[in-house]
Amino acid sequence: MSLRMFLGTRKGLVVYARTPGGWRLESVHHVGNPVSYAVEDPRNGTWWAALDHGHWGQKLQRSRDQGQSWEEVKAPAYPEDAERGDGKPATLEYIWLIAPGPASQPGRLYLGTNPGGLFVSDDGGDTFTLCRGLWDHPSRTQWTGGGKDTPGIHSLVIHPDDPDHLMVGVSCGGVFESRDGGLSWAPKTKGLLATFLPDPEAEIGHDPHLIVACPTRPEVLWQQNHCGVFRSVNGGERWTEVSAGPPRFGFAVAVDEVNPDRAWLVPAVSDERRNAASGGLSVSTTEDGGVSWRELREGLPQEGCFDLVYRHSLDKRGPTLAFASTTGNLYVSEDFGERWALLSHTLAPVYSLRFGA
Repeated sequence: MSLRMFLGTRKGLVVYARTPGGWRLESVHHVGNPVSYAVEDPRNGTWWAALDHGHWGQKLQRSRDQGQSWEEVKAPAYPEDAERGDGKPATLEYIWLIAPGPASQPGRLYLGTNPGGLFVSDDGGDTFTLCRGLWDHPSRTQWTGGGKDTPGIHSLVIHPDDPDHLMVGVSCGGVFESRDGGLSWAPKTKGLLATFLPDPEAEIGHDPHLIVACPTRPEVLWQQNHCGVFRSVNGGERWTEVSAGPPRFGFAVAVDEVNPDRAWLVPAVSDERRNAASGGLSVSTTEDGGVSWRELREGLPQEGCFDLVYRHSLDKRGPTLAFASTTGNLYVSEDFGERWALLSHTLAPVYSLRFGA
C-alpha cells in the first residue's frame, strides 16, 4: 500500500498518496472547514480529524473506510466542576492532538486540548473522560497559555515498552510525566530555560512547542521550545540546550526512528514576526545530538519567504521527510532532507502534517 500524507488545513483535510509515479493528491475532505489535526490509527486504519468549526465549536470526525464516509463522534466535554486557571468554567476550546494508544491497548485514544485537558478513550473514541490526575495537578492554575489565551496540551509521548509511562507538553505549563497511566504527574523541567519568566529556571511555566522521542531509544527526547532546542538522554530527568546551531525559535522537530542523535528542525523568527529565518526557508539537521548543525536549503526558496511551519507540520518516515507551512506550501524530501521538492503551493494554511500508518 502506498504511503499517505494527511494535512489538516484551514480549508479541510487534504490527503496525498505516494505511488510508483510519485506523490499525487488523492482526496479532500471536510472542504471549507478548518482541520486542526488529522491522523491515521496504525492499529486499525481509522482516519481521525479534529474540526475547528468556530461558531459551532470543536467537532471530531472518524472514518473507518479510508475517507469514503465519515461519522461525527461526540467531542469530549469537561466535567461541570472543571474550571480554567482564571476560575471560569472550562469548555472545549480547541483540539490540538489526536494520539492513538499502543497495540496493547486497542481501544485507547488520547486527545490533547485547550484549556489544558488530556482526554482518554478506551472504546475506540466513542466516549472520552478527562484525565483528572493531570487536570487536578496543583500547578495547573499557573499554566498561562502561549499563542492562545489558555494552555494547550499538544505533545504526548507514550513509552513503547510501558503504556502507563506518559509524557505531555503543555504550552506555558511545562513538561509532565506519569508512570501510572495518568493517575499522578510530576514536572520534568530541569535544565530548561524560560527567559520570559522572572525566574527562567522555575519548575512551572516553561513553553515547550513540541516533544518527541526516538522510537527505538525512548529515553532520548527532543524538544523544540519557545526559548531554544533541548535534548534529554535520560527520559526527561534533565534537559540540555543544543540550539547553538540553528536559530533558537521554531515549532517543529522530528527525530530519526533508529538514530537518537539525528534530528530535523525548521527554524523561524520569534514572536512578533513569526516567519522563515533570514527571509529564506531552511531545514536544520544534526547527526551528533545537537553538537553541530547543518542547514539544508536545496530546493527551498531563499528570498521573499514568509513561511512558518507549525509544530505538527513536519514529519518523517524512513528517508522521507515532509513539511508544510502557513502560506500553503508543501515540500517533500526522499533523501533525509538533503534535497527538497515543492509538491504544492496552493494549499490553505497548514496546521498539521502526519504520515499514515
